[in-house]
Amino acid sequence: MKDTMDAAALDAEAERILRMNDRGGYSVPTAGLYPYQWNWDSAFAALGYAMFDLPRGWRELEVLMAGQWADGMVPHIQFHNVDPSYFPGPDIWGGVGPVPSSGISQPPIAATMARLIYELDPSAGAAPMRALYPKFIAWHRWFMDWRLDAGAACLTHPWEAGRDNAPDWDGPLARIEPVGIDPYERRDTGHVDPSMRPKKSDYDRYLWLVKQGHDCGWDQARLLEINPFRMADPTMHFTLLRAHRDLAWLGRELGLDTASLPDWIAQLEAGAETLWNAALGAYDVRDTASGAWAQAVSNAAFLCWYAGIDPKDSLATYARVQAPVRFGVASHDPESPAFEPKRYWRGPSWAMMNMLIAMGFDEAGLPEGAALRDSTARLIAENGFAEYFDPLTGAPAGGRDFTWTAAVWLAWCSPNVGRGRWAR
Repeated sequence: MKDTMDAAALDAEAERILRMNDRGGYSVPTAGLYPYQWNWDSAFAALGYAMFDLPRGWRELEVLMAGQWADGMVPHIQFHNVDPSYFPGPDIWGGVGPVPSSGISQPPIAATMARLIYELDPSAGAAPMRALYPKFIAWHRWFMDWRLDAGAACLTHPWEAGRDNAPDWDGPLARIEPVGIDPYERRDTGHVDPSMRPKKSDYDRYLWLVKQGHDCGWDQARLLEINPFRMADPTMHFTLLRAHRDLAWLGRELGLDTASLPDWIAQLEAGAETLWNAALGAYDVRDTASGAWAQAVSNAAFLCWYAGIDPKDSLATYARVQAPVRFGVASHDPESPAFEPKRYWRGPSWAMMNMLIAMGFDEAGLPEGAALRDSTARLIAENGFAEYFDPLTGAPAGGRDFTWTAAVWLAWCSPNVGRGRWAR
């Protein structure tokens, strides 16, 4: 990485990006490409704000949770102000919450980020955390009620995982015939090189799944019957398990009711076994309809340490897939024929995933955590605050001036601000 003076300049740039993407209580991931509030982006943003403005960090989480549906679900997009530069918008989704929104959720990172923010100043965090706690419990209960298969957390749309076009979904999506969707015009490829984005064939299927949810009013019981896309997923499983643990810690710290959490944690600990693909040597996506494995080593496979789950042979697999990688963790196995180093979730390195994986390594006492932090810090220092990066060359890709990359820099990479703070 560059010298301390350069780090100070990067700190200032990261803060500038967060303030630039602030829309008055909530953040957009970046202007133009993503003009709304995204769920897990917002949780990382909250931690970034907390590095220099603690009340603003809490406010980000409060606005996110204010969009919670009556059934407990917190949507993956909240459309606070309609912007024609993004598709699909609220009319396509038909969300049924208090804020116009999408109809699916995202990896529940928010409770974990809330714990990290709370630990910065427990006296200042007690009141906002007490107010947020029952909302987090209701959201986590929604996952346990509607998103489990054999104890493993599932998703019902690729966007719900946050890993939109990962090769993990190729087989199940190929079985969907996207009939009945109206003609549409994508907006994302007007902001970013199309070679870095999901293909039209993927988008057709994404929209078919959205239409299915819209047409049944996002009735979860009905979707459980009709949705052909239901994947048991390491991303969702490990982030939910970790969030359960952090919420239980917060509940004990504040003297709140934690009665449901030990059973939920035990269910997910047992369910993790159903995600272990011994032939692959990694935790893998499982198609709940067919039982088939994705046979894909993704960066999500290495969240097992973060979740406090037995890594089995994962460290050897990590060493193998990381051998050709110079920057962070590739989102898909570089030895796979499906690997594309600049196409969204088919290969690029993502700073926020690197942070979560490294947190797990640190907590397990493994040196891979410090090495991963250093390579991510170098990646950002040399290539800016991009959405994601080529893991082989470090070249920036996707959107620029990205909120969660700036947040990760401040909270985890910066030697002046948050570096090393989260190792427990």
